[in-house]
Amino acid sequence: MIASSSTQSLEIPTLMELSHVSRVYGTGEAAVWALRDVSLIIRAGDFVSIVGPSGSGKSTMLGLLGCLDVPTEGTITVGDEEVTRLADAARTRVRGKSIGFVFQQFHLIPHLDALGNVETALLYRSLKPAERRERAMASLEQVGLGRRADHRPVQLSGGEQQRVALARALVTEPKILLADEPTGALDTKNAANVMEILSGLRSTERAVVIVTHDTSIANSAARKVSMLDGGIVSDEVLRP
Repeated sequence: MIASSSTQSLEIPTLMELSHVSRVYGTGEAAVWALRDVSLIIRAGDFVSIVGPSGSGKSTMLGLLGCLDVPTEGTITVGDEEVTRLADAARTRVRGKSIGFVFQQFHLIPHLDALGNVETALLYRSLKPAERRERAMASLEQVGLGRRADHRPVQLSGGEQQRVALARALVTEPKILLADEPTGALDTKNAANVMEILSGLRSTERAVVIVTHDTSIANSAARKVSMLDGGIVSDEVLRP
């Protein structure tokens, strides 16, 4: 017997849910609604793009998804924990446990090699140096850079530097990987390579979410959420 799509969705873990979320900056007549009554569910296995022009609200959405900001209205749940009203320290704990970040700029440390850069994400974990190094190497191998582990950023191409940044985000084993314009500084070939890697990183326990203004990049995801004027105008499944 084949399960219905609704039954299947119930069996897939929900990693994050935004429910009727709004974000307002300022008060009174000066108030600006960056987001208005937005709801979104991110499940394990999702590869989601959030796309829209400047001013559409996607950057505000990224801040909320990353627990870097809190909504003015509505709730955000990460796993089974409602984080909306948590104190900063508690939200930082949730962020460190569940969320990994990749940005358009790679933010690599110039004097460290690729392995050392990935290890920095584990410095405040209770790990022995050998275990930290082993996990960092495994993460580099996951993005195809095991053989470049001893290279410094200046010795790596832009695409390779972005893959080091990906490995650094992955090494903490986040449930949700958030990528902000991850291909913005790359040429077409390297952008396609990074998107292929990102697609392969989703799993039965992890979701990948990218934020982009580039429609062609957004269309590379399995699911596309389009934003305009602080709201979601469409949420499309593009492929399994």
